[in-house]
Amino acid sequence: MATDLVTVFGGTGFLGRAIVRRLVKAHKRVRVAARHPSTDQTAGIEQVSADIRDEAGVEAALAGAQAAVNCVALYVERGQETFQSMHVQGAWQLAQQAERQKLNALIHVSGIGADLRSSSPYVRARAKGEHRVREAFPRGTILRPSVLFGPHDAFLTTLDQVTRQLPAIPLFGRGNTRMQPVYVEDVAEAVARSLEQPATLGVTYELGGAETYTYRTLLERLLHYRQRRRLLVPVPFPVWDLLAGLFSVLPSPPVTRDQIALMRQDNVVSTHAPSFANLGIEPRLLSELLPVCLAPSA
Repeated sequence: MATDLVTVFGGTGFLGRAIVRRLVKAHKRVRVAARHPSTDQTAGIEQVSADIRDEAGVEAALAGAQAAVNCVALYVERGQETFQSMHVQGAWQLAQQAERQKLNALIHVSGIGADLRSSSPYVRARAKGEHRVREAFPRGTILRPSVLFGPHDAFLTTLDQVTRQLPAIPLFGRGNTRMQPVYVEDVAEAVARSLEQPATLGVTYELGGAETYTYRTLLERLLHYRQRRRLLVPVPFPVWDLLAGLFSVLPSPPVTRDQIALMRQDNVVSTHAPSFANLGIEPRLLSELLPVCLAPSA
């Protein structure tokens, strides 16, 4: 299913930039649609201003495209930027326009654990967004990655800073939540292959990394790599809930209720879910990529 012009919504974000790089490498013409477009003048990349919540902007950003990728992400609600407006209404609007303009493919990036029954508004919105995409564009491909890592990410980089600055590291509960951190470039590869393989139409893939960690063992691996000795302190979830409530008044809270809700459940690929293997991709090992992903130790 060869495509010519691909519009990437959220193409200036962490995952979006990796997707754009991979599509350019595949000799695609790429249109990056973002509320704050980059001034990048790289050949083959067109930058346009578009808000996924604005119907006219979405319509214009898709004009002439054969495929679209939605990797718009919102983790903390601010004013009119809500989980409902971005992950549900915005996703639905993009899918509607993709159907109206008869695009060949739409790749919708969600996340492992999306569940309509979740206590987290963020997680519920992700699940609702998937359903709205399926309603409006049934042949859309949904990718559910686990937590992303890579150079200058918001995951390993944050853990690295915390373990450098604090003598004791608080755990979520006892630190037994399991996760499969996934390399951002592997997810970008999954997007590229999904655009080329007709068999991916209408399929939902769960994308987990090659290694499964508990939160505790991940911290231990990072501490070993950095040659740091830190005390790991279990903190009950009710205490985290209390702290999140106190922090919620801050413009950029260090922890939110939704992040805590995510840490209450495992973030791993379901046993029978289509995954990287179905796309012919072997995900890379986090343990081998630490030197690539982390800055030299201070």
